Amino acid sequence: MKKRVTSRKPRTDWKRVDALKDNQIDFSDVPELTPEMFARAVVRRGLKPVVRKKLLTLRIDSDVVEWYRSQGLGYQTRINALLRAYMEERKKA
Repeated sequence: MKKRVTSRKPRTDWKRVDALKDNQIDFSDVPELTPEMFARAVVRRGLKPVVRKKLLTLRIDSDVVEWYRSQGLGYQTRINALLRAYMEERKKA
C-alpha cells in the first residue's frame, strides 16, 4: 500500500492564532450555554469506566436483521439492549 502524499500546506497561521488574546476572539457564532445544557451533561470522573463493546461475527436470520435495520439508526444498539435485558432476566432465575 502506497503512503499517501499530501503536497498542500496548511493555510492556518497558527502563530497569529496563538498570539490572540481571549477578548480578541469572536464567539458570536457559538451558542450560549444554558442551565438545561448543564443539567443534561454527563460527568464521568470517579464513575466506573464505560464497558467497551467487542466486535464479533454473529449469524442472524436475514429477515430479523432487515426488520431491525428498517427501524432506523441505532438498530445494533437496540439489539444489544434486548440481549442485555434477556441476560439480566436469566441472571435473576
